Amino acid sequence: MSAATVTATTATSLISCQSQAKKIIPPAPFNPLAPSSEDALKLVPGLSYEILIKYDTPINNAGEKFGFNNDYIAYIGTKNDGIIMVNHEYNNPLFVSGFDRQGKLKKTKTQFDKERASLGVSLLKITKEKSKWSIDLKSKYNKRIHGGSKIPIIADREIVKNNIATGTMANCAGGITPWGTFLTCEENYNHYYGEWKYDSKGNKAGKQKRNKTYNNGWDQFENQNPEQYGWVVEVNPKTGTAKKLTSLGRFSHESATVTLSKDGYPVVYTGDDKANEYLYKFVSSQKKSLEKGELFVANTKKGKWISLDINKQPKLKENFKDQTEVLIRARAAARLLGATELDRPEDIEIEPKTNTVFVALTNNITTANAHGSILKLEETNADAKSLTFKASKFLTGGLNGGLSCPDNLAFDANGNLWVTTDISDKLTNQFPYSKFKNNGLFYVPMSGANAGRAMQVASAPNQAEFTGICFLPDNKTLLLSVQHPGGATKKLSKPTSHWPHGGKNLPKPAVVAITGELMDKLLG
Repeated sequence: MSAATVTATTATSLISCQSQAKKIIPPAPFNPLAPSSEDALKLVPGLSYEILIKYDTPINNAGEKFGFNNDYIAYIGTKNDGIIMVNHEYNNPLFVSGFDRQGKLKKTKTQFDKERASLGVSLLKITKEKSKWSIDLKSKYNKRIHGGSKIPIIADREIVKNNIATGTMANCAGGITPWGTFLTCEENYNHYYGEWKYDSKGNKAGKQKRNKTYNNGWDQFENQNPEQYGWVVEVNPKTGTAKKLTSLGRFSHESATVTLSKDGYPVVYTGDDKANEYLYKFVSSQKKSLEKGELFVANTKKGKWISLDINKQPKLKENFKDQTEVLIRARAAARLLGATELDRPEDIEIEPKTNTVFVALTNNITTANAHGSILKLEETNADAKSLTFKASKFLTGGLNGGLSCPDNLAFDANGNLWVTTDISDKLTNQFPYSKFKNNGLFYVPMSGANAGRAMQVASAPNQAEFTGICFLPDNKTLLLSVQHPGGATKKLSKPTSHWPHGGKNLPKPAVVAITGELMDKLLG
């Protein structure tokens, strides 16, 4: 290349850069919040919040209490009256039972019982009076399904004795079925009763080793079979009963988002929240049940859904005893068939106007992807039952994307996207996340001049993350979980957060109700 060419190219580049620098950013519908490191739940002007319920609050006359680290929130009901399900993802023994992982004391049975009771899900009746939502503490629907509850497993053969599981735990995100039941997902179940190692023939070969951080020490009290965990659990809000669905596979389920195919069959999208794991889709063979159907895994490079049906895949027949084993060891089956490894697929939501599927890929430290992205899947003919799709990036995390580590997603009634972030509690305000400070809630318009622009609506307390975005049908209220405030605390005498009560109080996870003029404007 000649010197003259270099000069001309450089000049053109400078003009281009100057043009971009002068580009006018269209006015936002509100003044976005700047990143904050305050130990507070901060909101943009025009919004305010009230605590709906917090950890350890009694919920019924049976003495049951609201669990720890509330996560996903789902609502079924009318504009003024309904039932919410709230997941409880994991416990922090220090706050729940007083057990100190840093010390050398042995956990007691009493501590184990309290920790197990703090997990699972809470079912709560909520009502609206004079523009304010509250929990009806006298309702017969208020109930806990926890780590010690007996729950049937729906499977083609016996997995544990009589296929009755002991408890549900590590409940992360979930979904709602068209027939009015909730879905709750068991994610990092291995933290409680471990996980099996399997040999080349699929036989159990002892349990995998766990480090101290991810070992709750429960198996010293009950040596449960890990294969009863890692499933999607269907919960009936009216009866308070539950069942574990093996049809959707076993792995670290983050969410279970349900839609209908064009011919009216339920389809469930679910992600495996671990670095280099996969995105799955379940297509039911029944219109009002998820007990039978076909599980697929995504090859996003080829835009194809790969069947995990043992009768359709010779490789599966060679390596697995039956379809139940394929479902139990879904990760191994997916890997064998060439599924695409992803950067921690977490929440999945479907754009109501186009049926486009959006997947939060939070991050992946193994590939040096610190900030994650949001993946967009367009099913062929916009039909959830299609076996082909087009994959592309919708938003890339980082400074240019306006947020880091996308986790929970939700579309509001106007079709705009809301996103929460999940920077690890130990890494908030640390490199490489320093400029993002605490985790936040973001609003992303899907059309207009600001389409695709992430604008911060709220900032979380110290080391907390927001989860469970849930818009109530009055189109005026957003329910949001504030999870693990002070999550990096090592000593109860020195908590790293005092939210929500301030002063010298210990932090408590809680569900908040956000309302205000701005919410009316954005949702109305």
